[in-house]
Amino acid sequence: MAYEQGELFAEASDKEISETEFYLERYKDMMLFIADFEGNEADMAQVAIDGESARRLSVDDLHADKTANAVILNEKQKWMYERYRVYTFMIFRAYNLIRDPDVKEVIRVRFIQGHSRKETILFTRRGTAASTVDRYIEKGIKMVANSLNQMGFFDEILKRN
Repeated sequence: MAYEQGELFAEASDKEISETEFYLERYKDMMLFIADFEGNEADMAQVAIDGESARRLSVDDLHADKTANAVILNEKQKWMYERYRVYTFMIFRAYNLIRDPDVKEVIRVRFIQGHSRKETILFTRRGTAASTVDRYIEKGIKMVANSLNQMGFFDEILKRN
């Protein structure tokens, strides 16, 4: 993010636009994980203890402390849940800032609802060409990236690294 003197709204860089597309592509998956975690947190912890998922956290482990690994696995799931909540909240806020109704509709169908490009083209109004839908997607990603830039989303992402 680079602000110039006198500049009120910074444009997202190509890297930030690419990152935005990456997170938009995963938005639906993050929302599904959040819902699953909220509804099944206790069961997930118990399965980690009882099941084989905590047997070894790494293929390099020669032996495993199953209970300790289950705790680590559960903490990782909690950490992912918290990160996903922050990311999805910021992405949805940026999506809501799209002012063009056609672009907003295409972004909603494609990323918020999680449909494929082909399905998005089919869900748009009759007579809308595939190339127009592609332009709306590109324009929408850039609009979301600019909003995320101003919200400090990319600074939040850097915190995890």
